[in-house]
Amino acid sequence: MSANDFQKLAALFPDEVVTHSYVQDIELPDGAGTFAVITLDNGLDHSKPTTLGPNTLVELGGVLEALRDRAATGEIVGVGVTGKPYFLVAGADLSAVKTLKEREHGLWMAQLGHEVYGTLANLGVPSFAFINGLALGGGLEIALQSTYRTVSTGAGALALPEAFLGLVPGWGGVYILPRLIGPENAVQVMIGNALNNNKTLTGPQAFELGIADAMFEPADFLEQSLAWAAGVISGRTAPDRQNAVDPADRAVAERWASAVAAGRDVVEAKISNAAPAPGKVLDIMEANRTMTQAESAALECRTLADLMQSDEFRATVYAFLDLVQKRSKRPAGAPDRKLARPVTKVGVVGAGLMASQLALLFARQLKVPVVMTDIDQSRVDKGVAYVHAEVDKLLGKKRISPDAANRTKALVTGSVSKEAFSDADFVIEAVFEELSVKKQVFAEVEAIVSPECILATNTSSLSVTAMAEDLRHPERLVGFHFFNPVAVMPLLEIVRAPKTEDAVLATAFELAKGLKKTAVLVKDAAAFVVNRILLRLTGEVIAAFDEGTPAEVADTALRPMGLPMTPFTLSAMVGLPVAQHVQESLHAAFGDRFPVSQNLQKLIDNGVKSLWVAGPDGAPVLPEETLAILSFGQSPSTGEEVLRRTQDALAEEVGLMLAENVVAGPEDIDLCMILGAGWPMFLGGITPYLDRVGASERVNGKRFHAPGVASAAL
Repeated sequence: MSANDFQKLAALFPDEVVTHSYVQDIELPDGAGTFAVITLDNGLDHSKPTTLGPNTLVELGGVLEALRDRAATGEIVGVGVTGKPYFLVAGADLSAVKTLKEREHGLWMAQLGHEVYGTLANLGVPSFAFINGLALGGGLEIALQSTYRTVSTGAGALALPEAFLGLVPGWGGVYILPRLIGPENAVQVMIGNALNNNKTLTGPQAFELGIADAMFEPADFLEQSLAWAAGVISGRTAPDRQNAVDPADRAVAERWASAVAAGRDVVEAKISNAAPAPGKVLDIMEANRTMTQAESAALECRTLADLMQSDEFRATVYAFLDLVQKRSKRPAGAPDRKLARPVTKVGVVGAGLMASQLALLFARQLKVPVVMTDIDQSRVDKGVAYVHAEVDKLLGKKRISPDAANRTKALVTGSVSKEAFSDADFVIEAVFEELSVKKQVFAEVEAIVSPECILATNTSSLSVTAMAEDLRHPERLVGFHFFNPVAVMPLLEIVRAPKTEDAVLATAFELAKGLKKTAVLVKDAAAFVVNRILLRLTGEVIAAFDEGTPAEVADTALRPMGLPMTPFTLSAMVGLPVAQHVQESLHAAFGDRFPVSQNLQKLIDNGVKSLWVAGPDGAPVLPEETLAILSFGQSPSTGEEVLRRTQDALAEEVGLMLAENVVAGPEDIDLCMILGAGWPMFLGGITPYLDRVGASERVNGKRFHAPGVASAAL
């Protein structure tokens, strides 16, 4: 590829926010010589991360070539790369990458990165990366291509997340990392972490693995890094790379093969090999053990070019960039935040597990007093004790300081009297999922609280409108539906009933923000979004089982979707009685689209908690005694038939939800499924997947999205 091609590529992005390369000469201590420091900075504040687009790479390449010339004449003894505050670089500019409609342009982008990084790796003098902050993907690969690396103890979010994003580490990371930190650690970083909700490394963790050669405190990080670089250049300091390996060694070759195999097991377990990128990462790593770096680079570029045009990558960018990064910050339909009321005290009705989780969350994040109530002192004491125990766990893991632990514990109290809510601004119930019980709770609370106090329900499926029917102020009630476990799941479904006023809704959205949750506004319709879709899905699979489809066929039929767990596993995790209760509510609301399984009821009546049990080899088996209590029809289906049936059912349900205005658009349904049910990014949530497999057009006669929105353009 020529320099002219690079310029053509850069010209395709006239609106790119360029991360500039600013060079400063510094005299190293102890007479070590003149050192050039490149600072990568887009000129914007910390809310706008630095990224790598074609224009950025062309500029960086020009700067590095000039420094290579200076190194050749002896003007400089080394080059360092660092970033603006809080960032080294956040990786490739995905908003630019997703617009590359031609495979050739994707190939150019991959080759451009290798060209520039190759210059950094071959300056004729040592190169250093000073990792002062976040370094993701291509940002971390800048560091890996440098000769030496330092990292700040305050640096957060170091990762190669490409497998999560539908790509491969395409600028040398997949070649360098296993050689630097060992194949097992490299697979953990590139596959295990990436497929574990895109887990990242802290600065100390990166140093421990050997990604960085030295670590310094943030206060004088650059000064200390330069002093360390001076020691390396003068020969006084030599990095100790204990985890580095030589792939030509026979023992390392065996470790390499085992690590790749273990990585493939992770991909199978996490996403059932339903997306190509993670497997491609492992393919490249497996092949490059015996390759030169240039040969690996060529393979990386070809693979990247192919993946950039894949539906899975486009769906991932739509899900990650357009939804999680953008739409989640501007919730559709949310009222003006200026209408929100202050919340200085929170009440939680109930002291069970869910209520206790809520109390802990409100206390930790809002730092306001939280009082729990229940019907007797033993339940109250148990709830408060749970909160204290969870705080102690956080303290033990050094997630919070001793002072923060003591303050959080002091904020959470309990009472057997709802009079404790008299000065609360926000009271949420987390009691049994029965409408009459919840209505009684709200009647009791409303008699005590001020007229301005907001009442919230954590119901997962019941009518918020019905709960408000007998209230003196029905406008104060809002649905505030969390997902379990509360501390982990990021979604909050905020439910607006017909009489819910804007100030109440605005307060709910501000609270969600304070709780660090992503809120989606939903209409008061049975089961809202996530549970309605999940129950339609599990209902179809269970119905196929009841009709005579073998259990293993029915339960694995959706494997091509790569969902976090199988339908039978999901039902067991939720609890069969709870799943049946919600299914009955949906059947009452929507009829035969949500059939109530008699077999499921038989399992509940006989105290069976899961269809599967672990066999002698750990594999799931259906016990004969369980099978004996069930009855089946004579219409078995194949796995392919169950999959297509479920796809069509989901397309129908989503189409109906949009027609009912349950949410503002398909994007909100996708956001809910990603953040509330852990559905894979490579599906795009749900609607791009249904478009991709043809279910949308089969059932509704049209796609949910235009081609190119969350898929490759036609």
